[in-house]
Amino acid sequence: MVIILSVVLLCILTLCGTFVLLSPGKPQPFPDENGKPLAGSISEKIFINIGGVKQGMFIRGKDTTNPVLLYLHGGMPDYFLTRKYPTGLEDIFTVVWWEQRGSGLSYSSEIPKESVTPEQIISDTEELTNYLRNRFGKEKIYLMGHSGGTFIGIQVAAKAPELYFAYIGVAQMSDQLKSEILAYEYMLEKFREQGNKKMVRKLEAAPVNISAGTTDAYLALRDPAMHSLNWHHTRNAFSYLRNISPFTCLP
Repeated sequence: MVIILSVVLLCILTLCGTFVLLSPGKPQPFPDENGKPLAGSISEKIFINIGGVKQGMFIRGKDTTNPVLLYLHGGMPDYFLTRKYPTGLEDIFTVVWWEQRGSGLSYSSEIPKESVTPEQIISDTEELTNYLRNRFGKEKIYLMGHSGGTFIGIQVAAKAPELYFAYIGVAQMSDQLKSEILAYEYMLEKFREQGNKKMVRKLEAAPVNISAGTTDAYLALRDPAMHSLNWHHTRNAFSYLRNISPFTCLP
């Protein structure tokens, strides 16, 4: 067991070392027709103090006079995906890919776990919004939330609508528990139709309902169950790690 753990640790360290060697640690500038940095553009990775915590973000745009768009990620920061899957947002916005308190660039083991709350992240978002307004000289900015980020975004927009031209929700959350209940009931029905007794037993042992909510047992089962029914976040994606090349992580 010690040998196996040592090999796994060595592989992880080797992979991390490869990332460090391949990545310059900062995003590439937008080139002009001569291959030089585009005048008036911005492409940077910065850290600022937000809510008493050092937090990081990437800011990219082809023209800093464009409107500012603050992007709120969901379960994990996803700026790294934009290299393989460019959004084109930087053509019309100065896009701020903020990695929220405790996530990605903003991770620190010194951040108290009890400070990572919806209320605190809502406050962080508002504070960052004001920083961006002052920095770029904008009366208002745009706010976009994706998946779990929509839970924060819609509350920030409701709390301080005067700070934003518009709020844009992508995969907007509304009643998440009701969504989980519908998904649970559908999965149970499909596994019964397939005659998959093993999965039926596992789901029945981890019910989702209004009173119980989503238990740890269900959450551990949820993604494998969905993927086995060919429910994927992207086409043919059975695994986040298997379908995302490590080179997409480079800025």
